[in-house]
Amino acid sequence: MDVSDKNTSATTPRDRLNPTVFYGSVIGIVAFSLWTMIATEQANAVINAVLAWISRTFGWYYFLTVVIYLAFVIAIGLSRFGKIRLGPEHSRPDFNIFSWASMLFSAGIGIGVIFFALAEPLTQFYNAPQRPGDEIAAARHAMQLTFLHWGLSGWGIYTLVGMSLAFFSYRHNLPLTIRSALYPIFGNRIYGPIGHAVDTAAVLGTVFGIAASLGIGIIQLNFGLDYMFGIPESVWTQSVLVVLIVLFATISAVTGVERGIRRLSEFNILLAVALLLFVLFAGETVFLLNALVMNVGDYLSSFVNLSFNTYAFDPPTDWLNAWTLFFWAWWIAWGPFVGLFLARISRGRTIRTFVLGTLTLPIIFMMLWMSLLGNSAIDMAMEGATEFGQEVMANPPAGIYLFLQQYPAPLFTTVAVSILAIVFFVTSGDSGALVLSNFTSILSDVNHDAPIWMRILWSAVIGVLTLALLVAGGLGALQSTVVITGLPFSVVLFFMIAGLYKALKLEAFKEDSRHASLAGSLSGRTGGERGATRSWQQRLKRAMSFPGRKQARRFLEETARPAMEAVRDSLEEQGGVAHIQQGVQNDDDYLSLNVDFEEEQNFTYQIWSQGFATPGFALHTPHASERYYRLEVYLLEGSQGYDLMGYTREQVIEDILDQYERHMHFLHINRLEPGHINMPDSPEQPPA
Repeated sequence: MDVSDKNTSATTPRDRLNPTVFYGSVIGIVAFSLWTMIATEQANAVINAVLAWISRTFGWYYFLTVVIYLAFVIAIGLSRFGKIRLGPEHSRPDFNIFSWASMLFSAGIGIGVIFFALAEPLTQFYNAPQRPGDEIAAARHAMQLTFLHWGLSGWGIYTLVGMSLAFFSYRHNLPLTIRSALYPIFGNRIYGPIGHAVDTAAVLGTVFGIAASLGIGIIQLNFGLDYMFGIPESVWTQSVLVVLIVLFATISAVTGVERGIRRLSEFNILLAVALLLFVLFAGETVFLLNALVMNVGDYLSSFVNLSFNTYAFDPPTDWLNAWTLFFWAWWIAWGPFVGLFLARISRGRTIRTFVLGTLTLPIIFMMLWMSLLGNSAIDMAMEGATEFGQEVMANPPAGIYLFLQQYPAPLFTTVAVSILAIVFFVTSGDSGALVLSNFTSILSDVNHDAPIWMRILWSAVIGVLTLALLVAGGLGALQSTVVITGLPFSVVLFFMIAGLYKALKLEAFKEDSRHASLAGSLSGRTGGERGATRSWQQRLKRAMSFPGRKQARRFLEETARPAMEAVRDSLEEQGGVAHIQQGVQNDDDYLSLNVDFEEEQNFTYQIWSQGFATPGFALHTPHASERYYRLEVYLLEGSQGYDLMGYTREQVIEDILDQYERHMHFLHINRLEPGHINMPDSPEQPPA
């Protein structure tokens, strides 16, 4: 793929709708919504029958696949592939660690931590299968199951999807959609029916998942308003809440990741931490800290046993459907939504950093949240508050409000929880609108998001669907459908594993070729670093030079282009196909030599002129300007990190040939690999 000059309006690609995915998704959403609203009983009966069949037939499969996903991402993070960047080699993270962690938490966990923080520990304490007879052992077992459902296993799914999408989109400039992860398997066929089907399924799963989550949250928030202020639980109240939350989510989505979503996520994590600290210090502090440490130890020591415990001899079918199988299918169904959002905020991080961050930062918070709230609630139940425990199990939305009623300043804390819930709704809605817009658009630049009007449209669709299902009582069917969609997408995840592994092996071949190919000292240089043939005075003069834009352009025209032309002419004499492009993009001058290898990966050698602020000590030198320019070499995988400015024509030729020889060795290694693949040619320009 050649670099095109975006300053030429005639050839400028524009963001546009993907009609097949968009209209296919809309038809599916409307059809399902009408079915569940018009024939609610029939829909529930059919969906519950399918759900029961999946549970009976594929329970073992869900247990096994979740472990495989987690093992794969950990293995990749620890392997040699871990140092590969989710983007070009010159890319760096867009967000600091706090902002990144906040968005991981807000997008990946959401309102569920409020809804289940008390309901699950208490339910497992009273009703878990194979419950120990001793109350203390039962309490420990309840927290083990809670940690299992909210811990490493689910985040392994998000990590797999996010890592795959970020790698293929930001490393190879493929669309930021699920289909891109299948490129190593299906090649350009991902742009046909296969890709459309996968992306449409991802959109439907995302829409239904977000609508179900918002529906649950609206019911909980309505209970809180009734509990605190006497605002009745009714369809009208819920309708107003939906409209307000979608409005705020739309505003946040329109402002983009960098401002709206990022700031809301940071506020959310700070408010959640403040609530945790309140519970810790207003409650039995020493007991809660001891219980936290014990819970972490119990979870880690029993992780393998819990992950493979299918209860084969005495399967508690209803419990599995409501808890473990529900959670595994829910995590899988939410994989496209959360995974794409994680990819969107993780460009420039290495695979190892990404895996480590996604498998630790949100989980640390989850352990704190579930342990402090869950152990406090279980302790209340063990001390005799049986009525409290039973009411929370029977009415989960009431749990957090009934719990905080036992602490000082209940009005203040319940208002804080309501604000936390609202912000969770907004962050789920705005990140969902952003993800859905990207899924259903054909973007000219994977580093940018879909147009604002698309984000507004999807915010409205999510709101209308949530409201319609709340009014018609179809929310239960929607939740079950989200679980059912997890089964086919679990198969897609295995294709993603295969595709990512094949592509990462290709990256390893490139690295091997750099080490094994003919060194520069043997292909024309006299040894040492680039430019070692020059005198030390020339090297010092170059090191102290801060050339302006005119000098950089003169070098491109008088030195670099003749060097490329000489290589091109020589290649053509030997039957090769090569061409040169020169232009301006994002206000940066570039020069590109492209060699066509037909069905194999092409060779691209680019020189980009990039401006930087001149350091203060150099402003006093003759002819100094406020900006100086480097002429950096870019290959398909990004910047190579060195500057050609001041080299001779012969030295530029030698550098081109060095990189060309490495590329030829890479093609040779790749050719020897059974079922070898070639990723698309997509050289990346420097960041604007």
